Amino acid sequence: MQFTYHDLRTLSAGQVVSVSLLGNAANIKLMDIYNFNNYKNGKRHTYYGGYVTSSETRLKVPSTGRWYLTVDLGGRQGTVRSNVQVY
Repeated sequence: MQFTYHDLRTLSAGQVVSVSLLGNAANIKLMDIYNFNNYKNGKRHTYYGGYVTSSETRLKVPSTGRWYLTVDLGGRQGTVRSNVQVY
């Protein structure tokens, strides 16, 4: 599966990750390093987020640690670009 990822580095609990999409709707997944590695290897993983159809989404960081955000089309046709900001 093709995906784009953003290494958000260490974030504190309560910070907000804002994701802007340009193009198709997409799956947005905020994951810790353990789940990100499982995702990359096609294994079961947990995440915050989901299938997003709006151009901007905000996700609250649940706990302090290293976080990754992925964007993928879930096998659907199309293209999507993403921009990520952390507040």
